[in-house]
Amino acid sequence: MTAQNDALIVIDVQNDFCPGGALAVNEGDQVVPIINAMLNDYPVKVFTQDWHPAGHSSFASGHAGHDPFSVIDMPYGAQVLWPDHCVQGTAGAEFHPDLNTTAADLIIRKGFRPQIDSYSAFFENDHTTPTGLSGYLAERDVQSVTLVGLATDFCVQYSALDAARLGLKVRVIERACRAIDLDGSLEDSREAMLDAGVVLEA
Repeated sequence: MTAQNDALIVIDVQNDFCPGGALAVNEGDQVVPIINAMLNDYPVKVFTQDWHPAGHSSFASGHAGHDPFSVIDMPYGAQVLWPDHCVQGTAGAEFHPDLNTTAADLIIRKGFRPQIDSYSAFFENDHTTPTGLSGYLAERDVQSVTLVGLATDFCVQYSALDAARLGLKVRVIERACRAIDLDGSLEDSREAMLDAGVVLEA
């Protein structure tokens, strides 16, 4: 059993990130039973949900001449342009139907501001606009977090790095995550997390 100050943060296990979705992560649906089996072990459980308005600035469809997965400069830094995904109110934005969402104490929606993307569970991609999760965890006296979900090299990584920066103990359970692995991004993300003191568990 985990201590009372441990939280499980389930990142973006949504239809559009699973096979058949608009931004499918290879084997993304395979994390669902692993995560469901972990939920009872944690006293605090937070799920995140990518929640983009139609026409979000991170969608390649809004940038003429740019293909999905190309990179442009935004006011807050480099931004990968994605296929339209997790649009508010669509089936693609819903959690995977087999995920036990009733176990969640809190659901954090992110990416709803039209002009800025949001990978991390804690901050928008400007690294300063908060989601409110840090305050919630502090009020619950959470001192360590375990991260699972999609995708290892983007939203899981950004969440892990921000959690470490906030002074939390951070663990990522790799068997309960899957990666996009865009031009070597998985290995880069693993190195970045290890450098930040994040524990990677197989």
